Amino acid sequence: MEIVIVPDAAAGGELIASAIAELVTRKPDALVGVATGSTPLPIYTALTAKVAGGLDVTRVRICQLDEYVGLPAGHPESYRSTVIRQVVEPLGLSEGSFIGPDGTAADVAAEAIAYDHALAEAGGVDFQILGIGTDGHIGFNEPCSSLASRTRIKTLTDQTRIDNARFFEDDIEQVPHHVITQGIGTILEARHVVLLATGANKADAVAATVEGPLSALVPASALQLHPHATVVVDEAAAAGLKLADYFRATYAAKPSWQSI
Repeated sequence: MEIVIVPDAAAGGELIASAIAELVTRKPDALVGVATGSTPLPIYTALTAKVAGGLDVTRVRICQLDEYVGLPAGHPESYRSTVIRQVVEPLGLSEGSFIGPDGTAADVAAEAIAYDHALAEAGGVDFQILGIGTDGHIGFNEPCSSLASRTRIKTLTDQTRIDNARFFEDDIEQVPHHVITQGIGTILEARHVVLLATGANKADAVAATVEGPLSALVPASALQLHPHATVVVDEAAAAGLKLADYFRATYAAKPSWQSI
């Protein structure tokens, strides 16, 4: 696991967007898994600027990390709508480049399994962007999720619903109770996993993920098992890291030709 401490969210977004651009240059049809929420927005802003500057993403494919159960695809806060609005359209892609589960399927459990299979059939995820919850969840794999879990239905904790209420007019009653999410085992199959965390409220979760024991209580700690996982944090989110100076020195000594 590589830990990169950046000055702020914009610097983190630029770093990750540059890594995606390098991937797309060598693999034009890369499958990029995207996360929702406010944290990854600087990544998408920086990547959109690179496209405006000439980066060719016409063959790139985008896939979804998770989806609310019960929200119609056209609902503004469904993750399908969010990804299309924040990623697909700004990059100039068509909806045909997008892979995601249907949260309104008649058989949601079967839909989750089908989506897991669809990712494999697409050749697997090349680059998966992740955020992290204040309780250490990734995707919607809440604490005590199986570290071998596959794409499935999960029930959200009250804390996650409270955290997400800001997207629903601060009304927790509008936040669905269930989601389809890629499982931890599914996420770990991505070739490169990059987690971005910003803000002081993520410091405890970051420290537990990076320096704590591998534990289902902190789902993101499963990234310790991944052969190519990168954790990018701003100074506020890095505040709880005991080895922060070591991580800074390691990154500063990295060869200029080696990306994250």
